[in-house]
Parts: sequence; structure tokens; C-alpha cells
Amino acid sequence: MEKQGMPECFYRVSVKALVLDASRRFLLVQEDNDWWELPGGGLDFGESPREGIRREIWEEMRLKTTYVAGTPSYFFTVKNHKGVFIANAVYETKLAHLDFVPSPECVNVRFFSPQEVLAAANMYPNVRVFASIFDKEARSD
Repeated sequence: MEKQGMPECFYRVSVKALVLDASRRFLLVQEDNDWWELPGGGLDFGESPREGIRREIWEEMRLKTTYVAGTPSYFFTVKNHKGVFIANAVYETKLAHLDFVPSPECVNVRFFSPQEVLAAANMYPNVRVFASIFDKEARSD
């Protein structure tokens, strides 16, 4: 079944940054609609995942990345808040600092544990799925 000219197997791919603190909590950004999201966004055509993460973090927060892993730590698909399937490739990332410049896509930043994400309101579906995967992996270590 095609939707709006897209084949059934089409997924919008988002590259997301996994920025961890010393307690292994992960960074989320709060958008101007009060919802929380992993830093990053849609991968542009012809762009490498590393380039995409660097671009998205710069566009959303005006922050410089100092490291982006060569391969994703996590990859999962989920139906987003609009009912559209998306694929998230999550790459370990390090930032020079957290002194961001606010934008509509980032009005606040905060580190969360998986449990905090799962108990909170205003979390996008992909963030909840990621928190579940991250938590399950942490418990198996």
C-alpha cells in the first residue's frame, strides 16, 4: 500500500545523538511544544549519518560535536506521533559543551534516565521506545 506516492517499505530515517552523562543518563531536547526528543533529525539525501548529526545539532542548538561514532549503537523503527513509521539510527555523540542557543527545536536540554522517560508525559514515541531498549540493555549488563 502506497501513501502519498511513497512505497509501503519507505521509512523516514532520523539520525539521533546519544549523549551520555557520568550516570549514563541520556540527553534529550525539549521543543517549543513542550515535547522531549533525542537530539538529531532527518537524514538528508546524500548525507552521511555523521554529517547529519553534526548538521542537526548545529541547526537545532548551535552546538559543536567533538565525536560521532562511525556506526549506530541502536537502530529501531517506530510509529511516530503522526502515525507514520520512522527509523531511528542512534549514534554515540560527544559535544564540546551544553551552552546551547535556543530555537523552536530546542528550548531546553536535560539528561534523563530510562525510568524518568517512561514515567513522564510529553515524550515522543521514539524516545519511549529508545528508553525501553536502553533500559533493557542496561539491565542485562
